[in-house]
Amino acid sequence: MRKASHAVFFDRDNTLIVNDGYLGDPAGVVLMPGAAAAVAGVRRMGFAVVVISNQSGVARGLFDEAAVQAVDRRLADLLRDDDPEAVIDLHLYCPFHPEALLPAYRRESDLRKPAPGMLLQAAAQLDLDLPRCWVIGDAARDIQAGIAAGCRTILFQPPNVKASPAASEQPMACDFRASTLLDAVDKIRMATLE
Repeated sequence: MRKASHAVFFDRDNTLIVNDGYLGDPAGVVLMPGAAAAVAGVRRMGFAVVVISNQSGVARGLFDEAAVQAVDRRLADLLRDDDPEAVIDLHLYCPFHPEALLPAYRRESDLRKPAPGMLLQAAAQLDLDLPRCWVIGDAARDIQAGIAAGCRTILFQPPNVKASPAASEQPMACDFRASTLLDAVDKIRMATLE
């Protein structure tokens, strides 16, 4: 695990992978165009890479936490296959939901975006300076979590990709918008040069 003072937090579904629903099968992992180049690009700029994902499919009984972890491993493998420098330093997810079908997962959680719990957890584990960090995600809750943690934010709106239900919510003001992951990385690069 890389120790860095700053990181880029990527949402997983419909940001690094094309998925607008609940994914518990690693065979269904398809990288978003430019995902590996984006991850490798921010790492070359000295950022750690953290994936943060709400996984209420666990709470809904659609799959278990082992399935979430298997999907995350497949994502990591596909990224590295595409670019050996596209390494994820930390995967975090929230399996809880206040209306969960499974009692063990039925609760409010500060890990569940738009709360910033996953970002705060990563900051503690990786010794991150959150105001130097970025969040890239396709939904308002990604932006809200980033703002709550004091990070800069990029709303990712890929064309020709079916939006997830969470992406239909109106986002709070973000620092930037991007239609490709490489555009998002360019925005981070330019901002760090200012």
